[in-house]
Order: sequence, then structure tokens, then C-alpha cells
Amino acid sequence: MDKVIVITGGGRGIGAATALLAAEQGYRICINYEQDEQAAQSVLEQVRALGAQAIAVRADVSIEDEVIALFQRVDSELGRVTALVNNAGTVGHKSRVDEMSEFRILKIMKTNVLAPILCAKHAILRMSPKHGGQGGSIVNVSSVASRLGSPNEYVDYAASKGALDTFTIGLSKEVAGEGIRVNAVRPGYIYTDFHALSGDPDRVSKLESAIPMARGGRPDEVAEAIVWLLSDKASYATGTFVDLGGGR
Repeated sequence: MDKVIVITGGGRGIGAATALLAAEQGYRICINYEQDEQAAQSVLEQVRALGAQAIAVRADVSIEDEVIALFQRVDSELGRVTALVNNAGTVGHKSRVDEMSEFRILKIMKTNVLAPILCAKHAILRMSPKHGGQGGSIVNVSSVASRLGSPNEYVDYAASKGALDTFTIGLSKEVAGEGIRVNAVRPGYIYTDFHALSGDPDRVSKLESAIPMARGGRPDEVAEAIVWLLSDKASYATGTFVDLGGGR
């Protein structure tokens, strides 16, 4: 069976690292992005240089019409999707709950909760034998924040990842009998530009002394876990969480 992967938020950080590793593993790749076309095109060039058939598709995956168009592009240019990585996410500036706006909270919930559910829906419509598929694998990119709660930083973000964890558990059981596995990774402090969204691009360096392993993680270390969960090597794993927090 051809391996066709959709990676949301694939133009940066963990998503980009996953795209590069997937290219080495023989996947046809869709790199989804919302705003940074230049970054997505850079990753696209790199995966094509590795010999992968690949496309970059702009879509706001929290809007179902755009998710539909994204998957239709994949259908026509790469084939039926067999793997989905729900990686796109956002976070607000460090803040207490009593300082958060409704707009901020809604944006985080739409991007971190609604979007993965919508993407999973349209992946299942292609993976499930009920819809003519042959199975597949979904990996949700959660966070150790879902366990820790992120008090005085971004409880809303942590809550969104907690919802994603619950979604992972429920969906894994719902589609287990259809040859679809659903798992999640929970990264901790990883060296990516994601932390700039919280207003502190140097956050990992500042906090890594509090990590039991005394260092931040690398995007490729998370990508290795994602690609393993997607692969047949993890064939009996579903509803599983791989924590990548250096001991946190």
C-alpha cells in the first residue's frame, strides 16, 4: 500500500522534522501551512531533494471547507491518505486565566482542538474500510502541558491539549476495529520557534535547568517518535501516549 501522509503545520519545527523523516521512509507528503509560505516551500524543496513526491497546501485546518479542499488536493495529486499528523497548534502569551480574552481562548481551542478533529474526520473518510479505505494511522501532537496544567503561563493551551488527549483515547477506540490506529506524542520543552508565539523565544534555554535531563529537546527527536507510531513497527499501539519531556 502506498504511504501518503498529511502533516498539518508542516512548515516549521516538529512538523518540518517529521516531513523530512517521512521522506526518508518513502512517504508521499502533503505539507500543510496556514501563513508562512516561504517556510513551507523550503521544507518542500528539502523533501523533494530526498526523492519524495510532495506538495505544500495552504489551509486553515480549523475551517472545514478548507480541510475538505486540502484533502481533495491530496486525493488528486498524491493518492488516498494513509497517515495524518495533527501537528498544527498555537499558544498565547504568558498570562493568567483572569487576564485572557474570549478571542484568545477561542483561537487556541479552534486551532488545537477543532482542527485536529476536523482533519481526523476527513482522514477517516479515506482510511476506513467503511469508506473504501485500507486503514491508516493518526498521530496527534499534544504536550506535557496537558498533564502539568501550565499554571501562570497558559492554562488555556494546557486545557486544549488535555482535550486533544481525550480525543485521542476516544477516537482510538472508535476506529480500532477498522484498521486505524490513533496515538499521540506529548513533547515538552523543544527547541523550535513555537515559543516565540508565547512572547519568549528563548524560553527553552531559560528553563532547561529545571528539566531532569537538563536540556531541551530537538524537533527530530519528536519526529522519530511520530514516525515510529505511524509505522507498522507500532502495529499493536493505539490510544498510546509517548511523553517526550526529558523527564518532566
